[in-house]
Parts: sequence; structure tokens; C-alpha cells
Amino acid sequence: MHIRFSFKTVSIILLLIVLVGGIWFSFFITSILRDLPRPEQIGDIKQIQSTKIYDRTGEVLLYEIHGDQNRTVLPDNEIPDVVKNALVALEDQGFYSHSAIDWHGFLRAVFVNILSVLHIGGSGSTPGGSTITQQLAKNVFLTPEKTISRKIKEFILAYWIEQRYSKDQILSLYLNQVSYGSNAYGVQSAAQMFFGKNASDLSIAQAALLAGVLQAPSYYSPWGNHVDELLARKDYTLSQMQKLDFIDQQEYEAAKAEPIEFVSQTIGSIRAPHFVIMVKEYLERVYGKELVENGGLRVVTTLDWNLQEEAQSAITEGVARNKELYNGSNASLVAQDPKTGQILALVGSANYFDNDIDGQFNVATQGVRQPGSSFKPFVYLTAFEEGYLPSSIIFDVPTEFAPNNPNCPSVVNFDNSNPACFHPQNYDSAYRGPISLQDALAQSINVPAVKVLYLAGLSNSITTAQKFGITTLTDTKNYGLSLVLGGGAVRLVDMVNAYSVFAQGGIKHTQSFILRVEKNSGEVLESYSDTPTRVADQRYVNMINTILSSVSLRSGLFHSSLPLTVFNGYDVALKTGTTNDYRDAWSIGYTPFITVGVWAGNSNYKPMQQQGGSILAAVPIWSSFMRQAINNYKPEGFSVYDDTDQSFIPMIDGSYVITRPQDQSPQIHSILYYIDKNDPATTRDSTNPPNNDPQFYNWELPILNWAQINIPNFLSSYNKNPSF
Repeated sequence: MHIRFSFKTVSIILLLIVLVGGIWFSFFITSILRDLPRPEQIGDIKQIQSTKIYDRTGEVLLYEIHGDQNRTVLPDNEIPDVVKNALVALEDQGFYSHSAIDWHGFLRAVFVNILSVLHIGGSGSTPGGSTITQQLAKNVFLTPEKTISRKIKEFILAYWIEQRYSKDQILSLYLNQVSYGSNAYGVQSAAQMFFGKNASDLSIAQAALLAGVLQAPSYYSPWGNHVDELLARKDYTLSQMQKLDFIDQQEYEAAKAEPIEFVSQTIGSIRAPHFVIMVKEYLERVYGKELVENGGLRVVTTLDWNLQEEAQSAITEGVARNKELYNGSNASLVAQDPKTGQILALVGSANYFDNDIDGQFNVATQGVRQPGSSFKPFVYLTAFEEGYLPSSIIFDVPTEFAPNNPNCPSVVNFDNSNPACFHPQNYDSAYRGPISLQDALAQSINVPAVKVLYLAGLSNSITTAQKFGITTLTDTKNYGLSLVLGGGAVRLVDMVNAYSVFAQGGIKHTQSFILRVEKNSGEVLESYSDTPTRVADQRYVNMINTILSSVSLRSGLFHSSLPLTVFNGYDVALKTGTTNDYRDAWSIGYTPFITVGVWAGNSNYKPMQQQGGSILAAVPIWSSFMRQAINNYKPEGFSVYDDTDQSFIPMIDGSYVITRPQDQSPQIHSILYYIDKNDPATTRDSTNPPNNDPQFYNWELPILNWAQINIPNFLSSYNKNPSF
């Protein structure tokens, strides 16, 4: 069946279609016009508000995220013609001749884009076709979304802008608005950031380079990986400027030959850069990049600006000293209030802007380095919790800790480099025989520390460290007895947090660096709150604090450097650490009111030069800062532990020479002779002989060698009545 329409019917249908379409289009345009801002508002438009980061007082501005909102908006007559001409030559060569919209360029762009979608033609980038006026309308009033309605709005606004402003005024508005990457908004900020000069002083070559950045500021960053492409784009801009007679041949050749030198990269006006970047990353992770960059947040941090300046000064002076003495070119410092967990100062490297030391890398929070002996307090605390005492005796003698291995004889040969063997040396290559745990810890002696880790248990010691705040020791299978000497890598910020638990007698406060985050409206998004948790019995923590704060106990380690560790009127606990290869030096000290940790070394893991005081390379930095910091506080002492506890197990209670009923001669043994490390509170008997412990003979035989030298006639007495 065929349906036939008369001419009149077809005409009516077409008329209705046109009428309905016209009405719809009219409503569509009307709705667009109703929502559009007026072009005269462009002068009053509020810039995107930065997020401002302050120190703990809320008065010292550390950084403004998303540019310096106090940028200088240059009037038209202060923007040099060369800057405007470079922009026109590269972005919109018909700017002065066409109207708000370059219809020829727009249609060409549409055609090329269609061919691109259909995979016809070249594979190069497709032109945008937008005039400078259109870009201004889009940047100021619109979003970057690609929709028909947005494009229509852009056309209308561009037309209105051209009706109200001259071409030069439009260029000035654009050059004050546009982003040049990082925090540089407007040509004045860009001139300062790239070349350290005012826009009015830019050369032709520099103006051409700034114009070249605009298409992709991140990609064409002068501190990125595409500098050669940026310079080539600068040369292309110069050629287009000559083509348009903005410059003559002589100016072109001179500008092309002009060497381009950029100032050192900065992040605008920034204080405490490592700390600020840490805060910025946190804010973006929690609130999203859009709100952080555009929402005008007010962030009050925990940073004490006065202490931060002292920290930077101590690092700068200390690294200069270490570089000269030990070839150590970097250092990091973290200071924390142990009563609150708040970070008071943080210097991530000696110089954020020094690429030779990878200065932007935050060693304090990102660096995972071996802590050397600074890990020992967690192990000793674990031993104290299991019943050992600061007065307990352990033998400091050369010891092989790989038992039952013919390649690892119990009589230690330090030239034996078999990787299956483990026979650590003390830092001074001296061995002291019987020594108390408190002396061994305070003087940072290695062999006793390894024995203490064996007695306390590897898993138990790692659990202690984790409870205190160490986050990087996640798999017990990865570690052995070398852990107590720094065999597991840690972060400085975690070590400071963990030592703050010692400072607070076993109470852990959540580490924090934010006091308050507010919206521009004043709404509080978050504020500091503390949830203190007891993670260790104060009785045992007091043992550690008493040992580490005793100047007399640590005097054997520091010798001539001892004055660096003494602060008249203040109780200050201190532990140092140095890796065997001298790649890392640590100094972590604390009082009840402040904990300070310093790492020193080289970013590239190159060992420092081994000599004299290199084992204490971090101590002068720590001491310099601590001496300034404690002036802000009244003295507070640590709680001392009750040393009236008695244990009747030899060596645990501090004795190591006993008398047997069968023989009145002295008998000297390792601690494993008397106790089962899995149950140190009970003495051994015939049902549980010491040789049940795989380490027993390796610990015992070096003690016999020591006794032969140090106790006359001991061996004959021992052989006459052996007790095992």
C-alpha cells in the first residue's frame, strides 16, 4: 500500500518542523544567554583561590597551593609589545584582523578533526581553531568541557568581549590570566619564576619562550625532560614573529642565538618545602586535587617555624662539616612533641633545590634506610619485658652466631667472609668480656646486642618496634639476628615517632602534622585530636630511659664528643647508630618534651669516609638543634626505674661467678648455661640441659677462651669438674 501526501500536507509538515525547531532553538539560545555572565564582569572576576598552608601559629604562611594569589596584575601599558607579539605570532596570527571568531580557522579545525576521527590524513595533532579572545572567554568564564552548548557560549562571550575591549586590552587580560605551569599565573609570575626578572625586562627570546610554554605548561617545563622541544618551539615562535614583521632579520638572528638561562627551580614562595609537600600530598589524597587547588582551604599545621629555621640551620652547617670531613653530602631532621605526636620541624634534605643530592626527595618520610644501632632500644626493651634486668650480665667476646656449620667455626676468624656465617664486630674492635646490659646498650656494643636479640626473640622484638610506630618491618622472614645492628630498613619519621613513646613512658600518641583544615567559608573540615595508647609498661620503658639518659654510662662511647650530649639542667636520652659500611649515621635523642632524630649520609648510598668521628656524623647536627630547642622548655626529668627487683638466677641478677658445692673453684658460663631463653624466669635442670639450645656451644667456647686469659687456673679447674 502506498501512502501519498499532497504538496499542501508536505508543506505543512515542513513548516511545523521548522517552527518547532525554531522554538526549540530560541529557547535553547535564550537559556544560554540567561546564564551567561556579562563581559564587563571580567575585570571583577575573582581569581581561583589558593589553599594556604600556615605554621602552628596560623600567622606564618608556608605556601599557597595553585599559585601566588598575590600576583601582580600588570596594566596594559606595562606589558611589553614583544610579549604580546610573541603570543599572537604563535597562537593567533590573524588576531588583529579577524573578529572574535576566526571562522576560516574554525571550519578548518572542524574539517581536520573530522578527518582525524575517520582516520583519514596525517596523524599529527589537530588544530583547535580558537582565537585568543575565545581562549580568554573559556579560561575566565567557562569550563574546558567539549560540548556544543559550551562552544556556543564561548562564541557569544568572545563576541561580547570584543565589543567591549580593544585588541590590546584583550591581550593584556589574557596574559594576566593564563597559567604558565607550576604556580606561575600571568606573565609577570612566569617571568619571575623562569628568569628571575619582571615582564617589562624580558628579551625577545625570553618572550618567545614564554609563549611556547602556554600550549602544555607541564610538558614544556624548563625543569622537565622536554627542554630541547621547548627551545625548538621558541625558535619557531621567533620565525613566526619575523614572518609577521614583529621583528626584523637582525633581531631574529640575535634572539635565536641568545643563550637561555633559567633560574633554579623553585615552587614559588615556599617555606619548609619538604614538610609543605608532605602536607599538600595528604590534602590532595583526603580532599581531592580540585578542592585543594581551587577551594581556598586554610590549613594550620603543627610546624613550629622558629624550630624549623633552627633545624635548617643545623642541617646546613652540619652537612658542610660532614662533606669536608667524611664526604657526606646530605642529612635530614625531624622533631616531634612526644606529648602530642605533633611534628614540630622537618627537613627532608640539606637543600630541596639541589639536584646533585636529589634534594627534592624527602629522606625523612620517603627514605628507607638502615638504622644501625639506633634500633637496639626496641630489642633491649623486649628483653626487659621478658625478665632481664639492666644489671644482667652478658659476655662481650667474639662469637659466631651460625651454629652447626663447619664453614663457620666457633673460634671466630674475622677474615672468614662466608655469607652463611655471622660474627659481627664491635665498632672499636674491642671486646670487654662480662658486661651489663645497661653498659652494652649505652655504649652501643654489637656482640651483646645480638645476644640480647636472640634471648628476646626476633618476632617479639619486631612486634615491639611495630607497636612503637615502626611501619617498614612487615615480614619476620626477611630478617635475622643482624636486625639489632640495623639489618632492617626504617624511616626517620617513624623512628622519631617510636622514640617519642620512650619519651612518654610507653604511651604512644598518633603522629600528626595538621592542626586544622577550614573551608573558605570557615567550616572546619578536620582538627587535631589525640588518641593516646599505652603500648609498653612504664616500668620497662623507665629502664631504657635511665640507661640512655645517663651521661656516665654513655661516656665510654662518646669520649671527646661527650660535651655534645650534655645539656646542663636537662635530662636528655640519646642513641646513635651507624651502619657497618658507613652509608648511614643516626642520632636520636629525646626529653619528656621533645624528640629529635637526625640522619646523615649520601642520597646515592655512597659510603661516607670512614675515619675518627664518622660514626657520630649525625651527632653534631642533633646537638646543635637540640641545644637551641630545649631553651623553649622548662627542664623535666625521666621517671627512674625501681632497681630493687631481685632475681636469683646468676647473670640475670648481675652475678657471673658462682661456687659449686662439689668444687669451690669459680665457674664461668654464658647466660644460656643458666636459662632457657624461652622461659628465662626458671633455672635449668637435668631435664633441660643447656646443650638443648643450638647457640649454647658457640656462646660458651669463646667464654672459656676469655677465662683462660683473664682468670688464672680456670681451665684446669673447669676440666677437673665440668658442669655441662
